Amino acid sequence: MNFATSNTRPISFMRLLVTLRWLAVVGQAITVALAVGPLGVALPLVPLGAGISALGAFNVYAAWRSRRAPDPSSSELFAHALVDIGLLTWMIAWSGGIENPFSSLFLLPLALSILTLPARWVWATALASVAGYCISAVLGRELPHVHGLMNDAFSLHKLGMLVNFLISAVVILIFFARMAAAGRHNQRELARLQEQFARNEGIVSLATHAASVAHELNTPLGTLTLMVDDLVEDAASPREREDFATIKALLQVCRDRVRELAAPADSLADGRPAASVDLERVIERWQLIRPAIELRRSGSVKGYGKVDPAVGHLLQVLLNNAADAGEQGGLPRVDLQLSVEGDRLRGEIRDYGVGFEKAQPVLPGTLFKTSKPDGLGIGLALSHATVERLGGELSMQSTVEGRGVRVAFSLPVAAAIRS
Repeated sequence: MNFATSNTRPISFMRLLVTLRWLAVVGQAITVALAVGPLGVALPLVPLGAGISALGAFNVYAAWRSRRAPDPSSSELFAHALVDIGLLTWMIAWSGGIENPFSSLFLLPLALSILTLPARWVWATALASVAGYCISAVLGRELPHVHGLMNDAFSLHKLGMLVNFLISAVVILIFFARMAAAGRHNQRELARLQEQFARNEGIVSLATHAASVAHELNTPLGTLTLMVDDLVEDAASPREREDFATIKALLQVCRDRVRELAAPADSLADGRPAASVDLERVIERWQLIRPAIELRRSGSVKGYGKVDPAVGHLLQVLLNNAADAGEQGGLPRVDLQLSVEGDRLRGEIRDYGVGFEKAQPVLPGTLFKTSKPDGLGIGLALSHATVERLGGELSMQSTVEGRGVRVAFSLPVAAAIRS
């Protein structure tokens, strides 16, 4: 297992090490002061003071380095571990060697390396820790006779073991709790990316099929348009001529939509950007297709040019969903609000349907599911994918004042509107 791919090695980890090292500096200074003072242990103050000072000086460098190195390498982290092990060996050797109850602290650098370094560096850290322990055991200076508050060496050793346990518990609580939180965050992020990948896979497959079908439908729709032209000329009455003209207009809308479906694929093949669309024209065309729906508008985006084709598709999908909900609820009405506020294009569509069931999620996480009897279940999925691709936000909520649902979207003007 290669730990180098873990997200627990960024600059925050370096700063956490700096914090732990400052705690070690303060803890060692207090321990030496207590041992020499109240406990009456004759320790060599000069070597121990030099070790504490060296650790503090190195930590000043480490703090400076943690602000300049956004992603420290494994070799640099290992070098930090070597410094910590070396200074710990120095401190233990001058304060009793293997008799020192704090000698088990050699395990902490090894535990930290397991969570942050690749396997080969973990083994190197383990060898360094073992070497430091052996050196302190072989060359360590024995503790002198105790003549203070603790009248025997064993009592002093037990006190040191207690303090050592408390220090280890604090380190584990701070560091490993932080690592566990980072691991849970990574799992949630991975689940989100997997869900996004599955949704995008389905949408890409759908888009590919739609482009293929669009090319196939273009010819029969053109033929039907010519046939309707003949029917308009041969109409026996003004009523028939009006009906055939309406059919022709609807066929033209269908042809325009088919061309728009095929346009992104054709533009991609030619290396050209997809043609922009007029949002007002999109709304007018939608009203032609859904004449039975009462559309109430507020706000305006006039004067801001045309929009990305994806914004037109998004608006049509949301309007159709709202219209279908209103028809099912017996009130075929849709409220549409569009405006440009600062650098954001904002829109809100309100339907007058029955609203959400209590058990129904506001934004379904599963693709291609629908509550409509004849629905395909792709409207919300396409809308969410469009908003996500353009760097915007999509939200849904039940209305406070009555029936229906409000769907709001917010898109960056730079991504949505073209001059």
